[in-house]
Amino acid sequence: MADDLFDVSGKNVLISGGSRGIGLAMAEAFAVRGARVIITGRDEKTLRTACEAGGSASNPMAYEICDVSDTDTITACVEAVVSEFGQIDALINCAGVNIRKPAVEYTPEEFDTIMDINLRGAFFMAQTAGKQMIRQGNGCVINVDSLSTFSSLAQVAPYGMSKSGLSSMTRVLALEWGKHGVRVNGLAPGFILTDLTEKLWSDPNLQSWNRTVTPLGRMGTVDDLIGTAIFLVSPAAAFLTGQTIRVDGGASSGINWPIDGEYDVTPRA
Repeated sequence: MADDLFDVSGKNVLISGGSRGIGLAMAEAFAVRGARVIITGRDEKTLRTACEAGGSASNPMAYEICDVSDTDTITACVEAVVSEFGQIDALINCAGVNIRKPAVEYTPEEFDTIMDINLRGAFFMAQTAGKQMIRQGNGCVINVDSLSTFSSLAQVAPYGMSKSGLSSMTRVLALEWGKHGVRVNGLAPGFILTDLTEKLWSDPNLQSWNRTVTPLGRMGTVDDLIGTAIFLVSPAAAFLTGQTIRVDGGASSGINWPIDGEYDVTPRA
């Protein structure tokens, strides 16, 4: 029996930062399930390649060039999508950047770059698409959050700050837009292996540490995030807003000690 509860076919899904990594995996997953997918990014060649690899002849993916740090390109992007597809059913705010170094070493330019893309860009992308959703009387926004909003990580201070702001944004937009039929939620990945993080996670010490702190005992993959994204856009999540779902293998469950086996706990004199 067909079940429409998780059906996303026919929905127009706009994904910022959809040309690689997590964004591309989500784009391909929605396209396979019959959604009309539009990805955005700054590099047209990368976008074109992603669209050619994803989608299908009967349901091709589309793209719009958009630098989320530039509000003018955000406006042009959303207007183009609405003009071609009529409405925006879902926005996935996935564009993001990170620079790893000690907090004392960040330059103002590096700090601004991270904030402009991860927080400022996400806000104005949501605001611009949100205005269209409010006019429609329905819509869904997914903000790609981070494990760092649960527990801080060293040497990524501005990134963590930007994602903490994004968490707050998720809740306040849900408060303001719920009466218009627009839902806003967060999806917080744990330690996910992508092309951009492969070099970092190739370190055996980091791999061992990850297996210790992640109860499921492995790295996450971009495919691990697909089910939650589909759920959040689908009718199954119709009464869910203002929440952040953590897809992290249990890493945010608590502190997992690197202890295994039996230990002598007899009190000593």
